[in-house]
Amino acid sequence: MESKNLIVFTKHFKGLNIDELIKKIKETGAYGVDLCVRPDYPVNPENIEKQLPKAVKKFNDEGLSIPMITTPTDFVEPEKPEVERVFYACAVSGIKLIKIGYWFMKEEGYWKTVENIRKKIEKFIKIAGKNSIKILIHNHSGSTMSLNSVSVMNLIKGFPVEYVGVFLDPGHLSITGEPIDMAIDIVKEYLSAVAVKDIIRERVVINGKRKWQIRIVPLGEGYVEWEKVLDLLYKIKFSGPISIHSEYSELKIDDLIDQTKIDLRYIKRIIENLKG
Repeated sequence: MESKNLIVFTKHFKGLNIDELIKKIKETGAYGVDLCVRPDYPVNPENIEKQLPKAVKKFNDEGLSIPMITTPTDFVEPEKPEVERVFYACAVSGIKLIKIGYWFMKEEGYWKTVENIRKKIEKFIKIAGKNSIKILIHNHSGSTMSLNSVSVMNLIKGFPVEYVGVFLDPGHLSITGEPIDMAIDIVKEYLSAVAVKDIIRERVVINGKRKWQIRIVPLGEGYVEWEKVLDLLYKIKFSGPISIHSEYSELKIDDLIDQTKIDLRYIKRIIENLKG
């Protein structure tokens, strides 16, 4: 595990073109990006064949990398025509990791939904195999079918690790209550990338009613024990991308950059201390 694996998820850098994005990422001190490939972003599923190779070249020319992309949250149907385009564009551009979207339980119930999702993942794997790509399943708290490590493994266990992997998110795991040492051990064979964000769960009043909501907070202020997480990753010799999720939607771009710098320094310091 090296600091050079630290990249930034570009979801909340929306509105910047590729040149502007490169400038801001260099300001943060990151080594590359987890590129958000969604509608209304510079690279999206409609223009990806033309724009992704250009973006990769521009990033590489500035000493930055794009080791992975994140697709729309509904990017879960392997039969859709844009899937082939996205995978081919990544293959041509040298990107090996694609984070796909999220599934939810259907009326048929949990296990039948799992069965049907596994059939879809099998089809994704065939497309991934043709392009030497690996799809990533992200553990996301809430009602997704991949809310924690156990749930993710119900979807992918037995599939080839060359073409499907786990995008581990300790922040979301801290909400679901799955112990981090157990969570990492459950998925370690498939562990391919790690998301970094800190989360708290709090009671709020909305329209006069008390509700639970989760909120992203600066690293070290939430539920995640980052020293423990990174120590566990270090011990298993994890070497994949570590994606800083600067999901501070309330911040303007310059403040977002400043907070991302702070978060990156926080993680870099822990990594360097582990290395002695």
